[in-house]
Amino acid sequence: MDESTPTGAGHGRAVATRVRIRARSRTEPHRASTPLELLFDLCFVVAVAQAGSKLVHALAAGHPGHGITGYLLVFFAIWWAWMNFTWFASAYDTDDVLYRLVTLVQMSGVLVLAAGVPRAFDDADYTVAVLGYLIMRAALTFQWLQAASGESGAARTVALRYAAGLVVVQIAWVVLLLLPGSWWTGGFLVLVVAELSVPAYTEHDHRTSWHPHHIAERYGLFTLIVLGESISAATVAVQSALDESAALDLLLPIAAGGLVIVFAAFWSYFAVPIHEHLSSNRQAFLWGYGHYAVLGSAAAIGAGIEVAVEQVTHHAEISARAAASCVTVPTAVFLLMVWAVHTRHFKSGLAQHMVLPAGAVAVLACTLAGHLAVPLAGLACACTVAAGVWPARVR
Repeated sequence: MDESTPTGAGHGRAVATRVRIRARSRTEPHRASTPLELLFDLCFVVAVAQAGSKLVHALAAGHPGHGITGYLLVFFAIWWAWMNFTWFASAYDTDDVLYRLVTLVQMSGVLVLAAGVPRAFDDADYTVAVLGYLIMRAALTFQWLQAASGESGAARTVALRYAAGLVVVQIAWVVLLLLPGSWWTGGFLVLVVAELSVPAYTEHDHRTSWHPHHIAERYGLFTLIVLGESISAATVAVQSALDESAALDLLLPIAAGGLVIVFAAFWSYFAVPIHEHLSSNRQAFLWGYGHYAVLGSAAAIGAGIEVAVEQVTHHAEISARAAASCVTVPTAVFLLMVWAVHTRHFKSGLAQHMVLPAGAVAVLACTLAGHLAVPLAGLACACTVAAGVWPARVR
């Protein structure tokens, strides 16, 4: 096979053995996610589950500040590493032997990151988590250098800029790790800005050939996996409660309400063909960056349902209203952010635009209901979906 010939990415394609990478076409037909990318997502869900588990423990123990701060820090590392590889793969996935091996290294890195989550939460020890992050970023840097070797002109410059930006920021993470713990929060925020700035600077005059339909599918699949993790977490929590013969009259409404919330989250997210909106870097980057809140809140919904179950079974040291807020707040954030970065681009008129924001407000109001908050929030979410679907049905 000629090393300069793109191979594409498909489920049944034989693995190529070439080394150089060439950009794929942005208009390539039938561009779909590959099994390797799906395996990549599943590895990241392990880290998401770890972060969610520690969030549950912190919230149930009555330490929301510590739990939410730790969750936001860890989830950023998970989301950002996933996002960076996803956009690279959309432009350069060749599925050759070396590409697969380097991608598997990134998967190993996220598992190391996941192993470091408990230490980061409990002891503010970020050593293992940062090590896992560095493994992922080093592998991605290698892939950008590999892409640069197969490109010329502006495309080569962009690939080299990405590699250089990754190296500089990763050195900064190591330096931050060596500084006193009091530097961590401020230094973390500075490096978050640096991380987010790399793509904007790198592609300001020439964009990589990411594929709109492929990117939309990748984000959609990861959203599905995260929502599935919420269902799994809630199921485990309810099962544990049932094993202790806890009251069914309180557990069943929580389980039913939580399930409806997740179903409504799915419906709201997949209501529009978002790939039609992703026509420029500015639109796509803002949409992609906004998914930090979309995905983070989706994962937190499952954690919140677990906390609500623990409160009912007297394993949480918080009030019923506080436990309810652990479900209603992330649900409201999800609805609001899905509208802000996702569905509003396809809405017309004030009534359509207000459906999801109004639904978010209604869900927040359910917090006041205490033990009934989760089923009422599920009802509010169902009504929100119905309000969005009904106008389309009657046209």
